[in-house]
Amino acid sequence: MGAIFAVSWGSILARLCVGAPLGIACWRLVLSTALVAPLAMMESRRAAPPLSRREWVPMGLAGVLLALHFATWIASLRYTSVGASVLLVSTQPIFGIALSKIFLRESASRATVAGVVVSLAGTALIAGGDLALGSGHLVGDLLALAGAAFAAAYFLIGRTVRARVPFGAYLAVVYGAGACVLLVAAAAAGDLDRAAFRADWSWYLLMAVGPGVAGHGLLNWSVRRVRAYVVSAALLGEPLLATLYAWMIFGERPGAALAGGGALVVIGLALVLRATLRD
Repeated sequence: MGAIFAVSWGSILARLCVGAPLGIACWRLVLSTALVAPLAMMESRRAAPPLSRREWVPMGLAGVLLALHFATWIASLRYTSVGASVLLVSTQPIFGIALSKIFLRESASRATVAGVVVSLAGTALIAGGDLALGSGHLVGDLLALAGAAFAAAYFLIGRTVRARVPFGAYLAVVYGAGACVLLVAAAAAGDLDRAAFRADWSWYLLMAVGPGVAGHGLLNWSVRRVRAYVVSAALLGEPLLATLYAWMIFGERPGAALAGGGALVVIGLALVLRATLRD
């Protein structure tokens, strides 16, 4: 539960920043990498076997996908509400099912498909409600969905190496690869604004410590020791908490479309989780 509490603040802290989305994503991963690096160094002193190309390549690719996830999702917060953004990015399991079907030939049960359909109906309802508010909101929704797709690919690739690589080394390499990608992209886009960094550095640090290390770090640690469906079930609490925080802090009261669509998304994801547990 501590991990869910931590990650649920990610959208709020990103919204509080004045910097450009690429810059926010960049500094979040740079600082997260700096925080987990000591753990990786301590592991290396315990005579851990060196990483082979079999581990380096997928972890590097996972880092690129993580960078794309943060870049698109944080950008979505500039266009749509926190509630819509977090609810839509939480559809990551749906994209995970599709990617597993394509690349791992894993079939989905009828119950899983039913859950996906319910979640997609909720997604359509949220998008329809946002479209009525203006095309910019719909752009934000699409960016959040892109973030969900990149997150699904990130977890799919990470699943193949997490069991073989020490915890600290995995986080350091993946976070570091993502940070390098975002540093290049943000510099090319001119989003590494010094004034913005001075204004936002405290938010960046909180994002790195809370959602970055305590949140995503604990989730990556949990999937090694707790059944995946337990972690997935806990993640359903993130959009609910983030929506509540946004209502309290920014006055973003959920409208009928967001409330109804969000309920369908969560119900659909719960059905997918239930079907996965039965399988």
